[in-house]
Amino acid sequence: MGSEQGPGSQVADNAARNRFELPVGTAVAFADYRRRPGVVEITHVETPPALRGGGVAARLMQGVMESARRTGVKVAPLCSYAQAFVRRHPEYKDLVD
Repeated sequence: MGSEQGPGSQVADNAARNRFELPVGTAVAFADYRRRPGVVEITHVETPPALRGGGVAARLMQGVMESARRTGVKVAPLCSYAQAFVRRHPEYKDLVD
């Protein structure tokens, strides 16, 4: 066990496209964002239709939240999925703007 890699550890910040990405096979789930000082605003979360219902979006958001914790920023969940995720995961309450 001793590894720090969790389910969201494959999430990468694609700053050139202003989105966090989670590759799954040949598909990519993503969370679009805008940045303002100290805050990442999640504006849209999308999972390819073939991957829906398998927890991919939740793994993506977990990675987003872990990234925010590591980098010391808050997350403003603006889209409905991101809002629902933070409601279901009180362990990230301290990161919500």
